[in-house]
Amino acid sequence: MIQFLLNQELCTEHDLDPNLTVLNYLRNVRNKTGTKEGCASGDCGACTVVLAEPDETGKRLRYISVNACLTFISALHGKQLITVEDLQNKSQLHPVQEAMAECHGSQCGFCTPGFVMSIFALQKNNTEYCKRKTTEALSGNLCRCTGYRPIYDATKKACNNTKADTFDALEQPTVELLKAIPPITKEGFRDSKHQCFSPQTTDELAKCYQDHPDAHLLAGGTDLALDVTQFHKELTTLIYLGNVTDMKGSDSFDDRLELGAALSLSDGYKLLKNEYPDFGDLLHRFASLQIRNQGTLGGNIANASPIGDSPPLLIALGAKLQLRRGHEKRIINIEDYFVDYKKTVRQSAEFIEKIIIPKQTNSLFKAYKISKRLDDDISAVCLGINITLENSIIIEARAAFGGMAGIPKRASHCENALIGKEFNESTFEQACQSLVNDFAPLSDFRASKEYRLLVGQNLLRKYYLETQTQLAQGNNRDYSLTRVTAYV
Repeated sequence: MIQFLLNQELCTEHDLDPNLTVLNYLRNVRNKTGTKEGCASGDCGACTVVLAEPDETGKRLRYISVNACLTFISALHGKQLITVEDLQNKSQLHPVQEAMAECHGSQCGFCTPGFVMSIFALQKNNTEYCKRKTTEALSGNLCRCTGYRPIYDATKKACNNTKADTFDALEQPTVELLKAIPPITKEGFRDSKHQCFSPQTTDELAKCYQDHPDAHLLAGGTDLALDVTQFHKELTTLIYLGNVTDMKGSDSFDDRLELGAALSLSDGYKLLKNEYPDFGDLLHRFASLQIRNQGTLGGNIANASPIGDSPPLLIALGAKLQLRRGHEKRIINIEDYFVDYKKTVRQSAEFIEKIIIPKQTNSLFKAYKISKRLDDDISAVCLGINITLENSIIIEARAAFGGMAGIPKRASHCENALIGKEFNESTFEQACQSLVNDFAPLSDFRASKEYRLLVGQNLLRKYYLETQTQLAQGNNRDYSLTRVTAYV
């Protein structure tokens, strides 16, 4: 059984298929068809809805936008689900809807509900218009008609003319209603053929996974859901991690950061940005805000994609993974986690519990992502590079690439060409030539093998030129956004 609020209606659902997405629940079970299906892969944003839950103070609501097509019904327990139909107050349009109409932000109208919900979440979380935040909020919503200018105008109008709405008036009663919903039991819910367990702690998760080693672990679901929406698979057993609170936290110590594997990318952003500015900058280009609100750092590692954005950066930073199976725990270097394409060292019933990232003091860490589109696109090549100097001599070098092999991988020949050498152009040219011995990239629809290799070499040159200027200015923490906005 799961319980949640659909706007202000308390819903108690029994016998639901855990494979059911929120989009299909709304359209096929509740007959709420305002939420549209455009791509069923989290790319277009037409299905955007908003989830609200008590914030860390327990007194206010926190609103986040998510893709309903990639969100399984298990993620709703204890939350308020808000759709475009819920915004109108009797015969009065919501201020966001009014702004879209008055600024001519809708033409064919198919994408409009998703835009409205993204703007609604933005308005709820901010007190005034900001173009940068608007771009981030709308990066996961596609419109083929308007050219976006009227939508930006509508966002500016809505955010600069904020007035209390029914959600403000009902905020405290809503908080109390959500708090009154009891935690879901670890047994979760099921239908006749499928089941979804919902552990509350890592101990419960470890026991549940040992009992059901063939289960699929479900965190944000932004990748796993594609098996259902794109490949029409049936996932017989799921273990939902969204209620395992001790895997959703983060800690900062003198020498390291520790991030729970179920921490969302949005929630981990500030901590990562403060310690590793390039990591934070690249996260702005990690899919869309809706995806980052759901997707997790642990999930991005666990699916072992060779073009995942975070593994090359984490490898370059010397990160480690804490793996757990039952009561047994082990810590490994993240670079040792990946074995072959989509294959890892993870044992049966073993899961990633946390990510441990050393804090950087005297090293020069940078990150680069090359993709066809600036936002909401997958890497053709991704590079994380971290170099430590002593008297202009490179004493340590870690360069990890994504998109160049079947796994995210360090360029060992390139690193050896750098270590012990003087930090100069000649050294980096030698490292570029050595890169040929590290990788034999594949050609696919994103890039040819020749292009990938040349780009990898050029990113090394770019790193040298940027860090040379940085060192000349005497500021090794003056990070610029330009190095992560290159695209083709």
